[in-house]
Amino acid sequence: MNKKILFLSTAVILSLAFVAATSIFQTQQETKENELANNNADVVSRSGSPSKGAADAKITIVEFFDPACETCAQFYPLVNDIIKKYPGKVKVEMRYTPFHKGADKVVAMLEAAHLQGKFWPALKLLFANQQGWTRHHTAQPEQALQLLSSLAIDKQQLQTDMVSEKVANVISQDVADAKTLEVRATPQFFVNGKPLTRFGYRELIDMVENAIALAY
Repeated sequence: MNKKILFLSTAVILSLAFVAATSIFQTQQETKENELANNNADVVSRSGSPSKGAADAKITIVEFFDPACETCAQFYPLVNDIIKKYPGKVKVEMRYTPFHKGADKVVAMLEAAHLQGKFWPALKLLFANQQGWTRHHTAQPEQALQLLSSLAIDKQQLQTDMVSEKVANVISQDVADAKTLEVRATPQFFVNGKPLTRFGYRELIDMVENAIALAY
């Protein structure tokens, strides 16, 4: 019996130690991410990036995303719901982070569509049909371009802008900013410049609601 009690006690102590160590690590990681964002506040948001919501909203969600990312597609309607729930108070700004193979060409299409004021219809279409133009987490740009051709858009201008220096510079800047902020996975959210350190939809909502409570 004593051995059993000793074994159970040891197991409990080890379990508590593991929980404490995990909590300390998470806290340290969160502190590091917040300090990194604070020290690079000027690169979280960029003027001219695709945005949705009131221009004078006091709460800005910046999302670094990859159109070939399944989780990004899942979060798309959820972020839209947040904007609708808090009209005039919240806006979202999108930054390109093409981590998946072939996604660099797809974000070039999106930025080219953005030049024609068609970013959001293009993104909605790509996310809604993501399984049709991705294979094993690899983007198929030809299928994506064919899909976008169904939009009311100047297709010739779209293809010209896709390979333009202007579009390339925008994407390069986003990728560089993501690297500076140590964005390693998508989607990565920032709310008023602060990173979402514990990923999840509920966590994002809580962060937005806390920011609203402070701003309004």
